[in-house]
Amino acid sequence: MSEWVDAVGENALADGEHVVVDVDGVDVAVFKIDGRFYAIEDVCTHDGAEIASGELDGDEIICPRHGARFCVKTGEVKAPPAYEDIACFPVRIENGRVQVRDDRWD
Repeated sequence: MSEWVDAVGENALADGEHVVVDVDGVDVAVFKIDGRFYAIEDVCTHDGAEIASGELDGDEIICPRHGARFCVKTGEVKAPPAYEDIACFPVRIENGRVQVRDDRWD
């Protein structure tokens, strides 16, 4: 079972902000939206490059290169040119810290 990785303090991010952390060798973008935290792999499934630097529109992240859109809450692709979802990861708050883990191989 993978370990929980400390990402950021619970109060360190404002709504709409994010942080990218390394989780077992995978870049994971942790977003705060409406007071809740969500974590997705920091990769656009269209071109394999990072996505966290894209514009956040509500709960959707827009790829800065080609405009593909993904739901940050679920990883679901919302607009082409991407057609594959982004991996989502479990998030928890532990002692005032936001933690995330990659459970895909558990």
